[in-house]
Amino acid sequence: MIANYLVDERCTSLTQNVNHQLLDRELAADDPWLLDGNPFERKRHTQMLQLALAQGSISNALEVGCAAGAFTEKLAPYCQGLTVIDVVAQAIARARQRINEPSRINWIVSDVQQFSTDELFDLIVVAEVLYYLGDIAEMRAAVKNLVRVLAPGGHLIFGSARDANCRRWGHAAGAEPVIAMLNETLTEVERLECRGESVNEDCLLVRFRNPISAS
Repeated sequence: MIANYLVDERCTSLTQNVNHQLLDRELAADDPWLLDGNPFERKRHTQMLQLALAQGSISNALEVGCAAGAFTEKLAPYCQGLTVIDVVAQAIARARQRINEPSRINWIVSDVQQFSTDELFDLIVVAEVLYYLGDIAEMRAAVKNLVRVLAPGGHLIFGSARDANCRRWGHAAGAEPVIAMLNETLTEVERLECRGESVNEDCLLVRFRNPISAS
């Protein structure tokens, strides 16, 4: 059992290193993942913002995985306070250069599983991020950590390519398994589908609410 555990740990570490290297290379492009230039990505961000603003005013938000700041730039003006985390330091650096409201944003280089804070957020946005984790267990740990910092009555916006596409790309899982995990604790409020011209341009966007009432 100990030997198998050590092998699993090495495999997970290797997967994370490969994913971090991949993200670093992709972030070197002028428009990583075509988040600004691709009509599908612009539509996806519009829908994400629609879901984020559905609850009304946002006092304290958390964005998990900022890439180069394309969505951060859209979300920030609506937030009294915003914390942005990304596991890749280069992503944080590029997003900070793009955003002109530094006083309202707290930038943190952190893995979603290890992110720790005493703050509670009334909005959490985590999109196209969790499938980069090594396996289902890591995804579940990340979900548990995010739910922990979601305020009573707060909303979580989750977005991801569908499971079939993610598995075809070599990831452990996509949208559907994570949505099922989130539904174990949170209440699904709204679901949108975003599709583009390519078979790869197909994602699910879901808004959840923390049903726990403040005591």
